Amino acid sequence: MTIILTTHAKKRMVQRAISFKQVQETIEMPDYTIKKEQKIEAFKHQNNEILKVVYTAKDKYIKVISLMWK
Repeated sequence: MTIILTTHAKKRMVQRAISFKQVQETIEMPDYTIKKEQKIEAFKHQNNEILKVVYTAKDKYIKVISLMWK
């Protein structure tokens, strides 16, 4: 499935030193997820931190809304 990044998500990736590969791994192989209405929050332990990726899933693509280290 194609992963699309919003402008906001791209800015946060730069600010927080998060790579596209880390985002992709968190979405495809999360440690756990939480569904909140239309949004999905995926969490994955990476480099002694937890990466949180907030996204929506459509039929043909995933739209990443935001991401942060927890």
